[in-house]
Amino acid sequence: MRHQLSFREHHLFSILGLYETQTQPLDLFLRNYFKSHRAVGSKDRKFICDSLYAMIRWRGLIDHFCEKPVTWEKRYAFFKEGDPAKYLNDDAIAPHVRASFPRSFFNLLEESLGKQKAWEFCSVSNETAPTTVRINPAKTTREALLERWKADFDVAPCLHSPLGILFKKKENFFALPEFKDGFFEVQDEASQLIGNLVAPKPTDHVLDYCAGSGGKTLAFAYKMQGRGQIYLHDIRPYALQEAKKRLKRAGIQNAQILLPDAPHKSQLAGSMDWVLVDAPCSGTGTLRRNPDMKWKFDPEMVQRLTVLQREIFKEALTFVKPNGHIVYATCSVLPQENEEQIAHFQKEFSLELVAPPLQTFPQTGSMDGFFGAVFRLIPQSAINN
Repeated sequence: MRHQLSFREHHLFSILGLYETQTQPLDLFLRNYFKSHRAVGSKDRKFICDSLYAMIRWRGLIDHFCEKPVTWEKRYAFFKEGDPAKYLNDDAIAPHVRASFPRSFFNLLEESLGKQKAWEFCSVSNETAPTTVRINPAKTTREALLERWKADFDVAPCLHSPLGILFKKKENFFALPEFKDGFFEVQDEASQLIGNLVAPKPTDHVLDYCAGSGGKTLAFAYKMQGRGQIYLHDIRPYALQEAKKRLKRAGIQNAQILLPDAPHKSQLAGSMDWVLVDAPCSGTGTLRRNPDMKWKFDPEMVQRLTVLQREIFKEALTFVKPNGHIVYATCSVLPQENEEQIAHFQKEFSLELVAPPLQTFPQTGSMDGFFGAVFRLIPQSAINN
């Protein structure tokens, strides 16, 4: 690029250069970059993030117009000139290029979802995701927070989650006193609905088997009114450390961390009223938030994940007591990870689907794509009879 780079452009290209050489998710990488470059102010960060995410979303289509070899400087020069989305209906360009998706990924989506649904999915995945928060009923109400925020922010109640609030613009939530006091967490509306599928009584024992940093646990913990016991299990200790902090901030005291090698883990077999399996998945339902993931997508990854999902579900099921419930969830839109897995679980195990699965599809200005199914474990005695 020949012209003198502005301050923002300098950091934009620094980020792009560094990002190409590492493996962190984009959002985490950006957070760490801005932490170590405090001179980049909030308006600069917004410009950088908006430009970066848009270029990564539209990389496939932008590359179509760039001279080879393609560089980020060439992509940026094209991006600055206009909106890549205006080429969406240009039939002279191959569909996967117009959609700005890798060909193999686009083909898989067409096979799995059908042509129309696949195109809708790609279009919405190239948009900016909305920002929603979930209030903590143990500390406040949705009405109280809406009232408190309406003068300063453009907010509205979510349409589907009773605990959700939609922010029309991105805000620095983590600086708000209400966040520090544990009144809310940032969580997509569909993810909130998945957490809500777990419906324990206050005295129940609940295991969040793939807990990560505890987002789904926080979504259902209030239902137990500080009684019973919640166990958070994950193979990533660093994620569970983050969950500990979030539980403390939310005022949840009836929860404990369960590491994979915990001596008492085997003693919990067959004792859980509820088990949640928020399984590792392709993440296709949340691509708007992680546009870099589509360029790393490997169709064989889906096959590997479906095997892993079955292994994890089988392990988690050993903790469910007779007549207890197990919830299987993904943030995927692919039937291979959703409907086909449900059919497999019912064929392999003594499980009753207690309601039609919850399924959401990414929508403009609305929630991400999630899937969740609630099963009851049928006791052996009932099968024998």
